[in-house]
Amino acid sequence: MNPDLETDVANQPLSGVTARTSPESRAAAAPPAEGAKSVTLRGLDAYYGSEHAVRGIDLDFAPGRVTALIGPSGSGKSTVVRCINRMHEEIPGARAVGEVKLDGLDLYRSDIDVVAVRRAVGMVFQKPNPFPTMSIFDNVAAGLRLTGQRGVDLRERVERSLRGAALWDEVKDRLNKPGAGLSGGQQQRLCIARTIAVEPQVILMDEPCSALDPIATLKIEQLIAELKKQYTIIIVTHNMQQAGRVADTTAFMLSGELIEHAPTDKIFTNPDDSRTEEYVTGKFG
Repeated sequence: MNPDLETDVANQPLSGVTARTSPESRAAAAPPAEGAKSVTLRGLDAYYGSEHAVRGIDLDFAPGRVTALIGPSGSGKSTVVRCINRMHEEIPGARAVGEVKLDGLDLYRSDIDVVAVRRAVGMVFQKPNPFPTMSIFDNVAAGLRLTGQRGVDLRERVERSLRGAALWDEVKDRLNKPGAGLSGGQQQRLCIARTIAVEPQVILMDEPCSALDPIATLKIEQLIAELKKQYTIIIVTHNMQQAGRVADTTAFMLSGELIEHAPTDKIFTNPDDSRTEEYVTGKFG
């Protein structure tokens, strides 16, 4: 999927979702507000047409913690995170079955407000994807405008979000310049600022540093350590050292199945499953 399209899709309702007809019904179907929230997966299966890509995942993501999803390419890691904010089903022929709950609310309820889901569960993609024709300011404000949040002081929220993404001091004097003119690492932090501007409870990160140099990667990792004070973070990574540095817990996936989930130190030093040990020690993958 095109990165710019991914960003736009993440802020748009799905086709076929029944519209709510009253504020009361919208409130009942909206995710909980304020603060980091838990995410619970039970019996999650995901398909691409007839391909069974994710099989029976039971996994808990604790609020205010960083969980790394590791495993070889094709193991289902990215599919899992896309199921959490309901982007998986945007792919033609793709579907998900099972429970995905945000603080106890089933995100696959028939009456759920999908725009609210994607506001509560933000996503940062592998490749930095600022809107190329928009200024730095408008990139950060885009999510607020797309989701129709009212009564928001845009300038205050943009500054707060850029500060939260550790980018304000670098861009405060050029907010009207194109976001695409920033370096790769700055662009990724701009995308993080855009994500946190709508005040999510969960941030999904799909290989957020794979396109960045070591210095930019370090800044993103330092930022993750700060962001987890306010958000639940789920990060997909192929970098074992990165998982060891940023994650409180790590889940190892293989061939669409969850093999093991434990505190990160245990996964890397004393895993329960021999397949986990073989992967983290580089014997395959």
